Order: sequence, then C-alpha cells, then structure tokens
Amino acid sequence: MKLLSSREFNRDVSLAKRAALAEPVLITDRGQPTHVLMSIAEYRRLTGEGDNILEMLAMPETVAIDDADAASDGAWDHREPLA
Repeated sequence: MKLLSSREFNRDVSLAKRAALAEPVLITDRGQPTHVLMSIAEYRRLTGEGDNILEMLAMPETVAIDDADAASDGAWDHREPLA
C-alpha cells in the first residue's frame, strides 16, 4: 500500500489517482492514517457492488410496515405526547 501525506496528496492529486489504479493509497495527516484512495473497480470488488447499470437502478425489496406505523399519516412527529 502506498503512503502519502496530506501535503503530498494536495500537491499532486494526479499522482495519487494514478497510484490508486495499481493499489490503495493511504493518506496520512500528521502521521496518522485518515483516508484511503482506491480505484472504483477495487471499491466495487471489496463491497460486492456490481457495475451493471440495471443492478444500480433496481428497486430495493419491499419492507413490511408495523401496524402502529400504518395508523399514522406518514409524517414523522418527534414531539412528545401531551399528558
């Protein structure tokens, strides 16, 4: 894994992007790791996310709604009930 300080990253973002095509780039701030830059292909491989546009646009599965939620008008009311 390639290491770049925040200063080096800011100075040459193109270098970091090119390096990230080969391997993840660890970006440090004051010697501590803060971010990781990687190619989108590597990100998708790690997350299992497909790069098929049809998969990205697919509707998520339906979820069941509790009976208590069905009785409300759908608006979120964060106020406490009056005593």
